[in-house]
Amino acid sequence: MSMLTPPGMGGKYRITGDKYPRMRRPRRRSKLVLATVASVAALGLAGWGTLQLIDVFTGGDKQASAADRKADCPSAKASAPAPAKILPKPAKITVNVYNATPRGGLAKAAADELKKRGFTIGKVGNATAAYDKKVPGTGLLLGAPTAANGTFPVLGTQLPGAATKTDARKSGDVDLIIGTKFKAFSTPQAAATALTALTKPAPAPSSC
Repeated sequence: MSMLTPPGMGGKYRITGDKYPRMRRPRRRSKLVLATVASVAALGLAGWGTLQLIDVFTGGDKQASAADRKADCPSAKASAPAPAKILPKPAKITVNVYNATPRGGLAKAAADELKKRGFTIGKVGNATAAYDKKVPGTGLLLGAPTAANGTFPVLGTQLPGAATKTDARKSGDVDLIIGTKFKAFSTPQAAATALTALTKPAPAPSSC
């Protein structure tokens, strides 16, 4: 036994010659692998928990229910559309034509044109002092409150941009007071297109 060999040690720890035994620590690779797996699992759980909290505070269920409602939209669109709006025919509308401009003969010319387009003509003449030279636009439609949803829109297709006003009359006739910016009525084709658009059925309300 060499003098360098500690007492009580022999076998593979016996020191012979000039070489010393290498004392290696046991490997800890398995512990490192286990620690890595545990860390990954912990991070995964933390991320999942964060997503759950986000859903709770941002209303994830509400978003999901909204998406479900959108998916059901085709059935809502398949519902029947609202009925077409019923408007009076031009022949059922009596129009009084008054000229509020300095141009002479304008009321008669306008009345003749409206008659050609199917309207019934009532009184024709100059506007009263309350409106004479006081209608700055193309014209003013004046009638009973009931005219707002029927007569005004139909007559308005002939003169786009005309203002409307209601008064206390009980009759169904309407006054067309020609304004200073009046040049001509709409073309018959444009007026017919506008009237068709007014009578189209309104789209059914969507429940989406």
